[in-house]
Amino acid sequence: MSNEVEFKRSNAGRTIALFVFMCVMLMTVFIACQDDDDAATTSTTVTALTCSSATFSAEATSGASYSATATVPYSGGNGVTFSAGTGISSTGVTGLTATLQAGTLNSGTGSITYSIAGTPASSGTASFAIAFGGQSCTLSLTVASSSISVSALNCSAATFSAEATSGSSYSGTASVSYTGGNGASYSAGSAISSTGVTGLTATLVAGTLASGSGSVTYTISGTPTSSGTASFAISFGGQSCTLSLTVSASAATADCDSQTGVAKIVCLAEAFKATLSSSQISTLQLDYTFSNAKTWSNLPAALSPRIGIKLGSLSSTQLAAAKALIQEMTGTTTNEGWDEVQQVWLADDYLNANGGGNDYGSGNYYLAFLGTPSTSGTFEILETGHHKTVANTYIDGKLVGATPHFAAVEPVSFTSGSTTYAPISQERDAFVALLASLSSSELSSAKSSSTFTDLVLVPGKEWQFPSTSSGLVCSSLSSGQKELVLNVIKTYTNDIDDDDAAAFLTTYTSELDNTYILYSGTTSMNTKYDYFRIDGPHVWIEFIVAGGVVFPSGVHFHSIWRDRSTDYGGTKN
Repeated sequence: MSNEVEFKRSNAGRTIALFVFMCVMLMTVFIACQDDDDAATTSTTVTALTCSSATFSAEATSGASYSATATVPYSGGNGVTFSAGTGISSTGVTGLTATLQAGTLNSGTGSITYSIAGTPASSGTASFAIAFGGQSCTLSLTVASSSISVSALNCSAATFSAEATSGSSYSGTASVSYTGGNGASYSAGSAISSTGVTGLTATLVAGTLASGSGSVTYTISGTPTSSGTASFAISFGGQSCTLSLTVSASAATADCDSQTGVAKIVCLAEAFKATLSSSQISTLQLDYTFSNAKTWSNLPAALSPRIGIKLGSLSSTQLAAAKALIQEMTGTTTNEGWDEVQQVWLADDYLNANGGGNDYGSGNYYLAFLGTPSTSGTFEILETGHHKTVANTYIDGKLVGATPHFAAVEPVSFTSGSTTYAPISQERDAFVALLASLSSSELSSAKSSSTFTDLVLVPGKEWQFPSTSSGLVCSSLSSGQKELVLNVIKTYTNDIDDDDAAAFLTTYTSELDNTYILYSGTTSMNTKYDYFRIDGPHVWIEFIVAGGVVFPSGVHFHSIWRDRSTDYGGTKN
């Protein structure tokens, strides 16, 4: 009897186990189907892919190693992140491969980037059959013949058929002289994107070389996004040079050229406002309050909202006027000031296109007027976004506060077009040079026993300067070492307009003997959590090597310049 009971129990157990197993299997299939459905709804989609409007960062010549990028416009993007592709071999002219770079689609129009590398086997057209987001087209790169030969290409003497103005559509030609031409015929080239001032392309016009001296012609078209210099990296006949087109300020901002100092800042601010609608002005123009002034962050605007008008919402004319104002607020030193602002914006565009998505990009920076720009009274102009904040406070026609001034970059260096940028590396290099000048005992005095994982005075830590200074006091340094300290400070003061940069530097120089140096980690300043500080009666500078965010295996730099007396123009509440 007991055996019979045990037998029934055993059968019942097996039945239950089988039932459970079947339920699990059905649930697994259901979830898998749901995942498939989810994947289907989030697949990369565009409604059009326009290879015919693609631009290239450099020209190609048969038999010469080639490495560049191609930018292909699209429309109808659905905002989905996509991975890097596999190499697509060229046809027609063989020897090249095009590889899709990872990125995130805009919701609407935008562009995707392909890296192109290899050595073209002949002249003609290298074609790449690309398919993306449900659309396909043929990307065509013109490869010049290696039989075309010139002994010199003179970009510095180039002439242009028309002048360029920021924010205005441009269509003209550039004539570039050469010597040593060999009489060969050549085909039209592919469009080359401008750097520096972006928004333009240059395309070689077909022709025949003279046997000796002559000139080649490039058509230039597009809408320059700012004033300054639009540069094109051209290669022809075995020679290379940089073609430079000067882009003037818009008519509205040009009216301010006769002004100087804060009067010019006010004029450019009014010129910018003149391009805006009443609702846009309401978004831009806010009350001067400490609460508004401290609304900045080291996070993307999507994670830490900003105030003011979004640069990405502006028309080309409006954006050119905004940039003219920011350029006037910042310095002219190479790789500092306005150069640094533009390079940090480019770095954010690089993050946008290489896995960061729509939270990143130069269009996600903001501009705000706190108070009314005027040569009397108090106002602040605040430019802020992910990795750059410029906060200039003016009182009665003078720049009283240029801080907090925040600068950062990820990755620490990157390539845009055919140019490699490293916008915060000159600061890092100045720290390294200073630390290398110190003796072992001086390094011991300067080194902190603490490990820093972030800046001390991060956003939100307003007016919380340490009551006592730590590290190595500069009064003990040699004159050469003191000059290296000033070189560090200059990489920050040079971020503001040149005249005011000199005034701040004069103050900091007079206080140098009471200024301290402190560091933590290694003296190379390229290892995660390496930290450097300068702390004086007024000046406060911090730099840290942080871990990578969009590129987790790498590092990125965060840095801030503050002033113990003039942060926010002295406003504390």
